[in-house]
Amino acid sequence: MSTSRLSRRMFLAGAALLPWAFSARASASIPVGLEMYSVRESLKKDPEATIRAVAQMGYQGLEFYAPYFDWSESQTKQMRRLLDDLGMRCFSTHNDESYLNARNISKTSDMNSILGSKYVVQASTTPKVRLDQWKAVADGLNAAAEKVASAGLGVGYHNHQAEFNSVQGKRPIEILAENTRPSIMLQLDVGTCIEAGSDPAAWIRANPGRIRSIHCKDWSPEGAKGYTVLLGEGVADWKNIFAAGESGGGVEYYLVEQEGSRFSELETARQCLKAFQDKHSSQFHQ
Repeated sequence: MSTSRLSRRMFLAGAALLPWAFSARASASIPVGLEMYSVRESLKKDPEATIRAVAQMGYQGLEFYAPYFDWSESQTKQMRRLLDDLGMRCFSTHNDESYLNARNISKTSDMNSILGSKYVVQASTTPKVRLDQWKAVADGLNAAAEKVASAGLGVGYHNHQAEFNSVQGKRPIEILAENTRPSIMLQLDVGTCIEAGSDPAAWIRANPGRIRSIHCKDWSPEGAKGYTVLLGEGVADWKNIFAAGESGGGVEYYLVEQEGSRFSELETARQCLKAFQDKHSSQFHQ
């Protein structure tokens, strides 16, 4: 990553890097960021230019995904300086399950503290066929939460379809909610929840205060469209999702996520942000 254009401001360490306080009292105060998996190819080619482009679109922050874990300490500090330069925040990171284990959790905590993250989110887990296996996932999240608490970090879990598909008569996402401490965020992926046949707004209402971030990804059952639709082109009921999230769900920040579309990655991110802003504004500022 080039450093020639980065500010040479003194890098602030320690307590100054502890997470910021979010406020969800008014919808206008809830920031929107981009899950960087949405622009993964661009990010690989030129991280700095990609993040600058995302900032110029109007995103207030971002969520890095698993490859960030391979950065050196120097690269991580460079990234933080770039974000500070742009007035952006790293809201959270997406992490492989192994990043939260006893061997790696200290490194994960240190890197997220440098980035200024608030949450370390487990992005997925290996396939599970029994409820006791899902209970073990919950135990792992609780253990990780204990390890990172002293750094001012929280832990979260991100769902895919599997968590909403019944196992032994119960949805695994319910096992995770019931067996994790209330401080653990249940990061909701809207698209995969819908594809699995569940209602995102109903899930939010059933778990007040736990849905502190939402991946705003649409989905369409039409032909092969699936996740290639832009935000607002699928079947997600954004009006009810926003209402549920901000009237008890505990949403602290939104994240646009896109797996690919008929446009380039960066153009897709730009169009999805505009669609998010239009829908969110019409919901709360009529």
